[in-house]
Amino acid sequence: MKKKCLLVACLVLFLLNNGMAFRNDPVPDSVWLFSYVTEKDKGRSGLRFAWSRNQQQWWSIGQDYGFVRSDYGRWGSQKRMETPYLLPGPDGRWHCVWSLNAEDRQFAHASSADLIQWGRQSYPFLEKGSNCQNPVVAYDTISGGYHIRYKDSYGRTYQCTTTDLKNYSAATEIPASQYTDLSRTIILPNGQYRGQVYKVAYRQVQQLEAAYERVQYRNALFNEHSGQDPQRFAGLQTVNARIAVQPEQSRSISNLLLGIFFEDINYAADGGLYAELIQNRDFEYTPSDKEGHDPNWNSLHSWSLRGQQSTWRVDTVRPIHPNNPHYIVLETRATGASLVNSGFDGIVVRKGARYTLSLYARQTTGKSKLQVQLVSKTGKLLAQTVLSVNSGQWKKLSAELTASEEATDAELQLLPLTTGNLHLDMVSLFPGQTFRNRPNGLRADLAQTIADIRPKFVRFPGGCVAHGDGLENIYRWKNTIGPLEARKPQRNLWGYHQTAGLGYFEYFRFCEDIGAAPLPVIAAGVPCQNSAVGGGGQQGGIPLAAMDDYIQDILDLVEYANGDARTTWGRKRAEAGHPAPFNLQYIGIGNEDLITDVFEERFRLIYQVMKERHPEITVVGTVGPFYEGTDYEEGWALARELQLPMVDEHYYQTPGWFIHNQDFYDKYDRNGPKVYLGEYATFVQGRRCNIETALSEALYLTALERNGDIVRMSSYAPLLAKEGHTQWNPDLIYFNNAEVKPTVSYEVQKLFGQHAGDTYLPVRMELSSQQDAVQKRIAVSVVRDSAGKDLILKLVNMLPVAVSTTLDLGGITLTGEAGKKIVLQGQPSDNNARPVTTAFSLPADGQEILPPYSFTLIQLTTK
Repeated sequence: MKKKCLLVACLVLFLLNNGMAFRNDPVPDSVWLFSYVTEKDKGRSGLRFAWSRNQQQWWSIGQDYGFVRSDYGRWGSQKRMETPYLLPGPDGRWHCVWSLNAEDRQFAHASSADLIQWGRQSYPFLEKGSNCQNPVVAYDTISGGYHIRYKDSYGRTYQCTTTDLKNYSAATEIPASQYTDLSRTIILPNGQYRGQVYKVAYRQVQQLEAAYERVQYRNALFNEHSGQDPQRFAGLQTVNARIAVQPEQSRSISNLLLGIFFEDINYAADGGLYAELIQNRDFEYTPSDKEGHDPNWNSLHSWSLRGQQSTWRVDTVRPIHPNNPHYIVLETRATGASLVNSGFDGIVVRKGARYTLSLYARQTTGKSKLQVQLVSKTGKLLAQTVLSVNSGQWKKLSAELTASEEATDAELQLLPLTTGNLHLDMVSLFPGQTFRNRPNGLRADLAQTIADIRPKFVRFPGGCVAHGDGLENIYRWKNTIGPLEARKPQRNLWGYHQTAGLGYFEYFRFCEDIGAAPLPVIAAGVPCQNSAVGGGGQQGGIPLAAMDDYIQDILDLVEYANGDARTTWGRKRAEAGHPAPFNLQYIGIGNEDLITDVFEERFRLIYQVMKERHPEITVVGTVGPFYEGTDYEEGWALARELQLPMVDEHYYQTPGWFIHNQDFYDKYDRNGPKVYLGEYATFVQGRRCNIETALSEALYLTALERNGDIVRMSSYAPLLAKEGHTQWNPDLIYFNNAEVKPTVSYEVQKLFGQHAGDTYLPVRMELSSQQDAVQKRIAVSVVRDSAGKDLILKLVNMLPVAVSTTLDLGGITLTGEAGKKIVLQGQPSDNNARPVTTAFSLPADGQEILPPYSFTLIQLTTK
C-alpha cells in the first residue's frame, strides 16, 4: 500500500509540475514529440523529450532525464551526445545518430522500437573529413537504404550510405546543398533547444512518461537510508519472528559461492600485496604511466642522488633485457655520494627482521665495492652490507640485511666505495618473511587477511586492468611470467606503473596457497570502452587478422596452467618452480564490456575455439557494467544464444537497492547460463563501509545463498586500497605500510566465507509486523556443509528495534554440544564494529534475540 501511495504521489506531483493535472481536455489521438539535448551539460545527460498538442505549448518529459546516453569516450567527462538526430525508420524502429566530439571521424548510432529500450551503440569510422559534426540520417525510398550526411570543422559536407546501419559505404564529399537538416528550434519552459519534431500517437508519450515515473519511483526506494529510520519506523516495537527450517526441501547450492576479486587498483599490487619494498626498482617509470603525462613520473622517480662527487643518468645501451631497457649509470669521482630510494611512502623496518636485497650491477672499469644501507629518516643506521662488483657484464648480486632498530620511514642507500662508472638495475628489497615464505612473494599480513576470508576462488588480474586502456595496454599474461628482469612492465589503467612482479605465476601460486580456485580474466579482444588511448574503447578491437594469435595466447594459458611439464608452456611453469598443474577450471572472457558488434565478433571467435579445444574449461562471459540496460540485455541475449555456461554481472548500488532487490535472482531462468556476480558492493559516494552498508550486503548475501543454484560465484570489489592512493571508495580492506585495516564489510565477507555450505535449507518466516519495510529488513539463510554436520544460521536485522525470534529446526536433531554465536552490531554509521563470538546452545523454546542493526551467525552441531 505504501508503494502505491508513493507512486500516486509522484505521478500527481509530476502532473502538477507540468501543468497537466485534472485537465478536462479529451485525450488526443496524436501529439508532437520533440527530441533534444541540452548544451549546458554538453549532452552528457542524453536524449530528452518534450511533447505538445499544438506545437506552441510544450511539456517536458522528465526533469534532466536522458532516455539514452552516449557511451563513447573516456569515463563520464567525454561521453557526450552532441547534435543528436532522430528519425523514425520504415522498419518500425527509431534511429538516432549523433556527433561524439570535435576530434574523431566517427559518429554514433543506436535504435529503439519504443524510445525507451535502446539497442547497442555503434561508432562507425569515416574516411573523409577532419571530424564528424552534425550528422543527419535520412531514408531513401528509392534505394531502400539510409544516407548519413555530416559536416567537418572546415564546413565541408560528406555522405555515406547503408542498408542495415551496420555496414557503411566509403564517405564521399557532396555539395552543401544536399545536406538537409530538418531540426527545429523549440522554446521549452526551461530554455530554447534545437532538435527534431515528429507527430506520434499520444500513447507513445504516455509510455515515455510512465517509464520516467517508474525510474523516479525506483530511485525513491533505492535512495532510502538509515537516517530516515526514525520516521520510517516511528512507534515500532520489538518484532516477533517465527522461523521454521524446512530440511525436507533442502537443495544443493554452489560450493564456490564466495570468493575474492583482485585488481591492481588503489596500489593494490606494487606497494601493496606484492611485498617488494623498492619503488621504481627497474627504472622503467615513464610519463605516459600518468594521465596527462606527468614529466616527473620518469625513470628517476622515487630515486635521489645525494652528495657532490657523483653524477647519474639513465641509459639504454646493452640493457639486461629488451623488456627492461632502462638502467642507472653512476659516475663517481670521489666516494661519499649515495643513491637513495624511499620505497612506497617510506620503508617499514622491524627490529630483528631479515630483508633480502638483490640488484643487477656491472662495472665498466676494474672492480668496485658498493655499500648498502637501511637508514631511518633521522639518519640512524638500521642495517648495512657491502657488495663486490667485479664484472663488466650484468650480474645479479644478493645479500641479507638484519635490522637493528624499528623504523616506519626508512630509506635504502647505495654508496659506491670506489670511483668509476657503475651500472645498476632491478634494485630490490623484500622482507625475509613473505606469505608462506615464497620467493618474490606477497606481504604476509595483507595476504593472511585475505586468506582469512577462506575464499573459494580468486579472480585476477582485474577488472578494467585486464582489458586495459587502449589496444596496447591490454593485459598480456605472457608478459608477467618468467625471470623478473625479463617481464614487461606497463602503464596501469588506474594511473600508475605495473612492474608485473606480481604476475600470473604468483597469482596461481597464491590461489593454491589459500585453497582457492583460480579464475583469470582475459580481455575479449577489445580494450576498456572508457579508454583514453585510441578513441572509444570498443572501436579499437584487435584486428581480425591478429585474432588467431590472440586466441592462441589464451590456449597457451590453459597449457601453462594445466599442461604436462613436458609441453612448451607447462615446462615454463615447471621452470618457475611448479611442475604440477595448477588445475585451472575457469576463464573469464571480457570485463563489463559494451556489447557492441566489435565486441561480439571477437567474443564469438574466442568462445568457439575454447569450446572446441577445451570443453573442460568453464568460460565466463560478460553482460556489461550494470544490472539492467542495453549491455545487460544484449549480453544476456548473446549468452543464451551461445549457451554460455556462466556470465559475469557487475553492479555497485545503494543500501536501498540491496534491500529492495533481495528477490533479484529468484526470477532467473534456472535452465539458462549460471551467474558469477563478479563485482558488487554497497556504494555511497564518499563513504567508507559502515554497519549500514555491511548489513545491506549481508541481506543480499543471504539471498545469494538462497539462489546458490543459479549464482555460482560472487566477489566483493574492490578488494584492497592503500591509504593516500585510492582511486575508488569504498574498498574491502584498507592498509598502509605498517597496518592492515579491514572494514565492517570485510567482517561480513569473512563470516560468510568461513561459514559456507553446499546445501541450502529453506525457511518459512512469519513476522508480527506486516509492514513491507519491516519485512524487507529481516533476512534468514540456513546452510549445511556436506563435509561436516554443522548447521549454520545467518540472521540479519536491519531494523532500529530488536527482533525476537523463535527457531524451529524442523526435526533436525542436535548433539547437545555447545555451538557458537557470532554477533556483529552497531549504529548504522559505525565503521569500527567487530564481531563478538560466544558459546551458544539453542534454548528449548528456540528463542533468540537479534539486536537492532545486527548480523547474527549461529553454528550448531547436528547428529
